[in-house]
Amino acid sequence: MAKRDYYETLGVAKGASAEEIKRGFRQKAKELHPDRNSDNPNAEAQFKEANEAYDVLKDPEKKAAYDRYGHAAFDGGIGGAGRGQRPGGFGAGGQGDFASAFSDVFDDLFGDMMGGRGGRGGQRATRGSDLRYNLRVTLEEAYNGLQKTITVPTALACSTCNGTGAEGGAEPSVCPTCSGMGKVRAQQGFFTVERTCPTCSGAGQTIKNPCTACGGQGRVQKDRALSVNIPAGVETGTRIRLSGEGEAGLRGGPAGDLYIFIEVADHALFQRESQHLFCHVPVSIVAAALGGDIEVPNIDGGRSRVKVPAGSQSGKQMRLRGKGMPMLRGGGFGDMYIELAIETPVNLTLRQKDLLREFEKLSEENNPESSGFFKKVKTFWDGMKN
Repeated sequence: MAKRDYYETLGVAKGASAEEIKRGFRQKAKELHPDRNSDNPNAEAQFKEANEAYDVLKDPEKKAAYDRYGHAAFDGGIGGAGRGQRPGGFGAGGQGDFASAFSDVFDDLFGDMMGGRGGRGGQRATRGSDLRYNLRVTLEEAYNGLQKTITVPTALACSTCNGTGAEGGAEPSVCPTCSGMGKVRAQQGFFTVERTCPTCSGAGQTIKNPCTACGGQGRVQKDRALSVNIPAGVETGTRIRLSGEGEAGLRGGPAGDLYIFIEVADHALFQRESQHLFCHVPVSIVAAALGGDIEVPNIDGGRSRVKVPAGSQSGKQMRLRGKGMPMLRGGGFGDMYIELAIETPVNLTLRQKDLLREFEKLSEENNPESSGFFKKVKTFWDGMKN
């Protein structure tokens, strides 16, 4: 049975351009793919036939031989292939050959869109890596917000070659070994082995005269100063993204992003919980017993006057509305909570000790919490005896 003309198989005219041949193959591949033709027993064979035709016509040398000699270029040793061996590697018709055909389709259909290793010149422009910068700020800075200049070590586009990697900013040329595919294939029996191109290391392009400033990378390592706006209300774990301020891309590719992670340092006076602040304030026994006014600090540098109720116990909390941290995205402020810590005097004089003993005798009825506790203890012990 005579073999179909390769141009006819792909549905293109003789002398079609490389783009027309690729477009015709894509269309045929979509029509004939076995996954879409489960009810067609001939789909796999037709699919292989289309791939075989494309394998010849996409290669300039094979295409020239085919245009001159037709199928005889590959059947009689004219084109370098042995008799009975098809140019696409389908002589045995085995399962490994079909896997190779599917690999071709996947590369040609999706390589360009995904920028993967199969796309022609797919690695010419590679996006730069994202960078992380840890920034420590004080609680006061987190309250007020600030503008801070940071120094970030990163890779910047080479100014000498404008990021191309070639001397004088010249464009890289297509790799002659892999024809821009970034990989080479070798037939081993029923299997097609695919390896990274040794000439271009998978880039699909080569640079004849690498830029001396960057060594052909298209970027150089430098420290860069950036001015960063830290909004009021940030807390530990807040992440700020600066688009395009990360590492420069390879050979003109887009830059990555810079992520700034905030850490708010501990404060000597305030403890923070979300938008609220807590402040432990020591008060004397006398002030707690008699009551009175105390002055407490605010995070904004001001001060507030707080009235301590008579008879206050240690741990009592009082709330100051709106004296906490600002909300990160607006919406007001949190609250500040004053927590009393009743302070026991130390290093008492003999006179002070005598006065306290006298005070204790006169205060048996003034300690309701202690009286209530020890009554419960007595009841517990009596119950254990019974």
